[in-house]
Amino acid sequence: MKTGFAAALTGALLVATPLAAQTRIPGDPHADDPAGIVDSPCPTDHGIEQAGGWQMTNLHMLTRDFGQLCRYREDNARLLAARTPVRVVFMGDSITDGWINADRDLFTNGLVDRGISGQTTPQMLVRFRQDVIALHPRAVHIMAGTNDIAGNTGAATMETVQGHIQSMAELARAHGIKVILASIPPAIAFSWNPAKRPAPQIQAFNRWLQDYARRNGFTYIDYHHVLATPDGGMKPGFAKDGVHPTVAGYAAMRPLTLDAIRRTLER
Repeated sequence: MKTGFAAALTGALLVATPLAAQTRIPGDPHADDPAGIVDSPCPTDHGIEQAGGWQMTNLHMLTRDFGQLCRYREDNARLLAARTPVRVVFMGDSITDGWINADRDLFTNGLVDRGISGQTTPQMLVRFRQDVIALHPRAVHIMAGTNDIAGNTGAATMETVQGHIQSMAELARAHGIKVILASIPPAIAFSWNPAKRPAPQIQAFNRWLQDYARRNGFTYIDYHHVLATPDGGMKPGFAKDGVHPTVAGYAAMRPLTLDAIRRTLER
């Protein structure tokens, strides 16, 4: 899935003129979307589902809105205009994105979901200022790494991905925002990249996360321990595809989340 898309993206960029390689791609239905430094960068009809299928949607994202800042731009503006106090922002990928649909009651009383499906840590870092810092939360819950291991935006070293987590945590701390680092949930395979066997890397990454949190006085949540089977997969009934939690999976995570938020905000 990703290999074919990468080839298509490379081909499209090669046939474009050098001057317009990043903004004018033949066949792009979004060729007239805003580009460059402008007052209103988001198309008025911007949405998750865009014309041209998922390949063109991903192409549009990678070349026009890598961090997907348009996703929550209007929601953030409304939240700030209402002067609604924000206690915790949840920064993450599809596991965070889908959480609000499975447990809407959790995201009340100042808990705000800012997950975006498919995102990797560099994309989250790009939007961290807009979707976290600008909302002035008391704490941020960061759960990331699944899609980096899956290779959604290409290759990276473990140290590079860890560096993105560190940068988000350091930005939060610099702005007086307390940090909650969540383990990567278990998975033994990715349906969108079946060649990967992620369990060992997930476990290694989680060991690093726990140690990094301890050394820096951050809160660490071990969702992996609650959700995982001995071989590193999801427990039966806790995931619909081996990666994304079901309602039961999120229910198992909920008490850990609330306890971590309580301990973090009381400090």
